[in-house]
Amino acid sequence: MNAYQRVMNRVQGKPVDKVPNLNILMAFAARYAGISFDKFCRDYSYLVEANIKCCEDFGIDMLNTMSDPFRETYDFGADIEFPYDSLPLVKEPFIKESLDIKKLKPFLPWESARILDRLRAIELYKKDFKGEYPILGWVEGCFAEAVDLCGMNKIMLDFYDDPSFLTQIMDICLEVEIACAKAQIEVGADFIGIGDAAASLISPKQYLKYVLPYEKKMVESIHNAGAKVKLHICGNITNILDEIWKTGSDIIDIDWMVDWKKACKIITPHACINGNYDPVAIVMKGTPETIKKAVRECLKFDDSQMCSSAGCEIPVDTPLENLRACNEALVEYGNGP
Repeated sequence: MNAYQRVMNRVQGKPVDKVPNLNILMAFAARYAGISFDKFCRDYSYLVEANIKCCEDFGIDMLNTMSDPFRETYDFGADIEFPYDSLPLVKEPFIKESLDIKKLKPFLPWESARILDRLRAIELYKKDFKGEYPILGWVEGCFAEAVDLCGMNKIMLDFYDDPSFLTQIMDICLEVEIACAKAQIEVGADFIGIGDAAASLISPKQYLKYVLPYEKKMVESIHNAGAKVKLHICGNITNILDEIWKTGSDIIDIDWMVDWKKACKIITPHACINGNYDPVAIVMKGTPETIKKAVRECLKFDDSQMCSSAGCEIPVDTPLENLRACNEALVEYGNGP
C-alpha cells in the first residue's frame, strides 16, 4: 500500500497497513535538504525538493506545500520581508484602519506571485508522484487571513468596535481563498489544508458567529471541487471541540495542549483526527524510545479513525533519529498493538 492509498483509505474508514504519518515539516525540511528557508518559501522547486526528500527518508505520507502564512497576504499587496534562512516578516499591517479596506482587491490565483508559486509546486508534485502520495495544497482560513492583513490587535478590537468591518474583510478573504483552493485542486491537489490558527484565541461564541460559518463555506466549496480538507488550528482549541467537526473537514489536526482522549471522543465519530504529541518536549527534546511511547499512547484510543503527527510543525533543530522514530513507531504498530 503506497502513501496515497494509505491516507485515502484512512479518510474513507478502510483498513490501512500503517497509520498515516502526517508530521508537518517546513523549516526542518529546508535545513535537511540544505536549502535556506527564504529560498524554500519563495521558490517552489526548493520546497518540492525538500519535501520529497523528507517523505522518502522519514516516512511522511503526504506531499506538503506549506511554508509560511503570508502567501495570500503578499498577493493582496502587503510588504513582506524575506530574511535569509528565516521566516518571512510583515513589515507593517496592510490594513491599518477600517477605511483601508478599499485597498483590498481580490486577486486571481493565476495572476498572483506567491499563490502561483504554490500552484507550480503542485504541478511538479503531480508530474512525478500523482497517485503515489496525496498532494496537500494550502490556504489560509478567512479569520487567520484577516489577522495577517490587519494585525491581531485590530482584529480583536473589531469584534467589539467594528464587527461590520470584520465580516466585510472576511467576505473578501473568503472569495479569494476559495479561488486559490479551486486553482490548486485543478492542477492536482488531493487535499486542501486550511490554516486558521488565530481561531484558537477567541471565545466559543465568537468562533460560532464569525469563524465557523466561513470555514464551513470553504470546506463545502473544496468538496464540491473534488478534494478533501485537512483543518489545522494551532493552539488550545478545547473550548471549540464541540463545534470544529461541524466544518465538515475530513482530517482535523489537534495540537499537543488539547486533551487527546477528549478530542478523540468528540471528533472521531465525524472525521479523522490527527495528532497530537508535543513537537518540542517529545520530538525535539525526547529520545527515540520516549517518542515511540508517545506515538503509541495517541493510537490506543481509537486508531481506526486516526492519523499521527506532532501537534504542530516539527522544530528545525529536531535530531534526525527522533523524527525517524515517529514513523518507526507506526511501522512497528502496524495494524494494531
